[in-house]
Amino acid sequence: MSEKITAPAILARKNGQKLTMVTAYDATSAQIADSAAVDMLLVGDSLGMVVLGYEDTLAVTVDIMLHHASAVTRTNPNALVVVDMPWLSYHVSVEESVRNAGRLVREGKAGAVKLEGGRKRLPVVRAILDAEIPVMAHLGLTPQSVHAMGGYKVQGKSIQAARDLIADAKALAQAGVFAIVLEGIPDSLAQIVTQEVAVPTIGIGAGPHCDGQVLVFHDLLGLHKQPVAKFVRKYANLADTATEAIQRYSADVREGSFPAEKETYHMEKSVLEALLKEREQNIED
Repeated sequence: MSEKITAPAILARKNGQKLTMVTAYDATSAQIADSAAVDMLLVGDSLGMVVLGYEDTLAVTVDIMLHHASAVTRTNPNALVVVDMPWLSYHVSVEESVRNAGRLVREGKAGAVKLEGGRKRLPVVRAILDAEIPVMAHLGLTPQSVHAMGGYKVQGKSIQAARDLIADAKALAQAGVFAIVLEGIPDSLAQIVTQEVAVPTIGIGAGPHCDGQVLVFHDLLGLHKQPVAKFVRKYANLADTATEAIQRYSADVREGSFPAEKETYHMEKSVLEALLKEREQNIED
């Protein structure tokens, strides 16, 4: 078995081999992604939309994250399991933030937590790091800020917005995060950030210059038929494959060809004869 990947091991990959991260929301997705030897599994609060059917990530709670994180970590993957801290789990107070991060580690068995936001989150980031919990940062298009941003829009397009994002990234790296997710920003800005911070950057809609990439499990496998973002590359169309398989199953059931002999269990002849004899006697009585 390969050696488990840790946050320090991810940090050490800066400027090395590109890092891969895929979301995982349950045991099955975790096993599939880990079998493909990805470096990190992200139990993202995107599960609110992808798995639970909400319009955004804001409905997700710590308890929901724990439920899904536990399912992922029970598979004992080699990949580092990073768990999102959901909205309001690190916004109320530093103390509550540390407590919630601790729950994700203690109960969810997370190897690291991820939280959104820049310099204004530094007190929380430092406190969680002081509790010996590795932190991954997240800048750019931060889905928990969907209302403040006015929707899911590319960030960092103006000179001041770009300056702020660079300053945020530098401050977070200096604070001790082991990696930074850059989402929905121009590729040139992601390249600058990647060059100027000493920790790996993980891109999603941030171009090819980051130290690694992350995609949603269901998006890259084509497990749904909804439109996907520009930055998504579908490596399969499993929704169509699954639909066809279920259609064939339904047709087999309706025409009586499923289950077949090889898919059927049988009772021993002597037992069956005794049972039928019993039933006949009961009818006569």
